[in-house]
Amino acid sequence: MDIIIWAVAVVIFIIFEIITVQLVSVWFAVGAFITMLAVGFSDISFTGQLVLFIAVSAVLVAVTFPLTKKFRKREYIPTNAELNTGKQAIVTEEINTRSGTGRVSLNGVYWKAVSDEIIPMDSIVTVQAVDGAKLIVKYSE
Repeated sequence: MDIIIWAVAVVIFIIFEIITVQLVSVWFAVGAFITMLAVGFSDISFTGQLVLFIAVSAVLVAVTFPLTKKFRKREYIPTNAELNTGKQAIVTEEINTRSGTGRVSLNGVYWKAVSDEIIPMDSIVTVQAVDGAKLIVKYSE
């Protein structure tokens, strides 16, 4: 009967791994499989089975987790909006945070713009940051 329990555990862990695709249960599936084999070839108490399952799973996690960390770590790739930081734009509407005005043109796209200072129309500004759909700019001299 115990072999059936471990066989079901293997299937459940494999299904969970397929659903998540995040390498979260593959170690437990292997641990359950080895425990199932051990139960099939010897008479181990249920406590011994649990110890074997936990030990095998822990060793697999300890050995393979650092290796999988390389594959899981992804390089941060900035979005299109973040690529605008540091670029220059032309002020198309006076930037005045108090009155709530301010628009700039950057690469043919019009953006809402804010700044700590009042910047007149037709000035050139440098994009300091992107905050949602608005640019935080500074007067370029």
